[in-house]
Amino acid sequence: MTPLPRRPSPYAVLTVAVAVVLVLWFVYSTAEVLLLLFLALLLSLYLGAITDFLCRRWRWPRPLGLLAAVLFSLAAAAGLAAVVIPPVLAQFEGLLRTLPALMDRWEAQLLGLVRRYPLLGDVLPQPTPGHGVFEGLLGRLGTWLGGLFPYVFSGLHLVIDLVSVLVMSIYLAARPRLYREGLVALIPPLHRELARDILAELGATLRSWIVGLLLSMLFLGVCTWLGLVLLRVPYALAFGVFTGVAVVVPFFGTIVSTALPAIFVLGTGDLVRGLLVLLLGVVVHLIEANVIHPLVMERQVRVPPVLSILSVLVMAKLLGAIGLLVALPITASVIVLLRRIYVQRLLEGRGFRRRRRPEPLVVPVPAGLLTQPLPDDGASVPARLEAAR
Repeated sequence: MTPLPRRPSPYAVLTVAVAVVLVLWFVYSTAEVLLLLFLALLLSLYLGAITDFLCRRWRWPRPLGLLAAVLFSLAAAAGLAAVVIPPVLAQFEGLLRTLPALMDRWEAQLLGLVRRYPLLGDVLPQPTPGHGVFEGLLGRLGTWLGGLFPYVFSGLHLVIDLVSVLVMSIYLAARPRLYREGLVALIPPLHRELARDILAELGATLRSWIVGLLLSMLFLGVCTWLGLVLLRVPYALAFGVFTGVAVVVPFFGTIVSTALPAIFVLGTGDLVRGLLVLLLGVVVHLIEANVIHPLVMERQVRVPPVLSILSVLVMAKLLGAIGLLVALPITASVIVLLRRIYVQRLLEGRGFRRRRRPEPLVVPVPAGLLTQPLPDDGASVPARLEAAR
């Protein structure tokens, strides 16, 4: 007779429930700190990839390779800033100078819509002598911005966070095995090999996301800039840089970066060129989504579109603007954990034991022993091995 399974003790259930609540409370209370740690982890994976390449290629010691990776990254960032920022600032300055004329034109169009559709008059501020619709909107905006001045001092806090992320990423990239094995040591010995496998897959997933993101930013920024130059759109470099940066935010960044230059051109009254700019944005993003993304990220980062949108909305609600930057890598990491632990080990019944050896088992055998015919006495191969010692 098969014995009935034992029911868990109420005290055990209560203990687990309290532990889960405490863990959730801890994560919620320290969400900003954990977010900084995750950003440091992403940066350490980037630095670690460059360090590993340098150490494999030229057999450098790891500290020297890490120093070269940090110096290379800082030099690349400084060089890119020196090349891109001055013309971008100049183009943004020119864009700001042309805004008053564009705003007057848009205001005339809005007033025409108000005369045609009187209900819009309840939504837009009514122009007064010497003050138009946009002046009223800017006046309200100035009132709203007046309450933001106390938050200017948070810039110091931002600098401290950036320095903390940089320092943590350098330490993580310098000795990744130390922190990985320290985390694995918290796992029961029976499951440590599985934990190492999962951590390795998480690292590969996040590293693929970083590489794909950098390539997508470069591709979209350069192609948008070249396309807008060919279409003779002013401030093409500024729009190209914005398109490359906006790809960090899935889905919504694509919409904004595609629509913004098209709206700007349409505001000048050039309908044909505005539609061509919109078509350019759609084509460039389609090429990125169907060529760059599958080649670099599809094997490791498999996040369905709906989950990407939901992750952006949820992270923006929980963590604000910074949550937009980490929405996709966090979602990809959660998918890996659910697939490897919940789906494969629990639902599919594979359990948590590692059934495959990481390396083939090698048994030393004396030369020519296994090629000899078996003796008539029926001695087994293990017996012959023992006799050959």
